[in-house]
Amino acid sequence: MPQDLIERLNTYRLEHRLSQPQLAKKLGVTFQTVNRWLNRHMKPGQIHEYHINKLLKGAAAPKKRRTG
Repeated sequence: MPQDLIERLNTYRLEHRLSQPQLAKKLGVTFQTVNRWLNRHMKPGQIHEYHINKLLKGAAAPKKRRTG
C-alpha cells in the first residue's frame, strides 16, 4: 500500500474536521482500527484500501450491515 494513502486519509479527516471515531463510522470500522492505521501500527487490508479510496474520491461511505 502506498504510504501516502494514510497521509491522505488523515488530511481528509483534518480538512473535514472529523474525529477518529467519526472517520471510523464513515469507513464502517472501529475507532481502534482507524487509530492503528493513523499511528502506523497496522495497514488497511485491500477491502479497506478500496473504501478509503472511495471516501477520498467523494463516493458514499460503506454502511455496516445489521445481522440478526
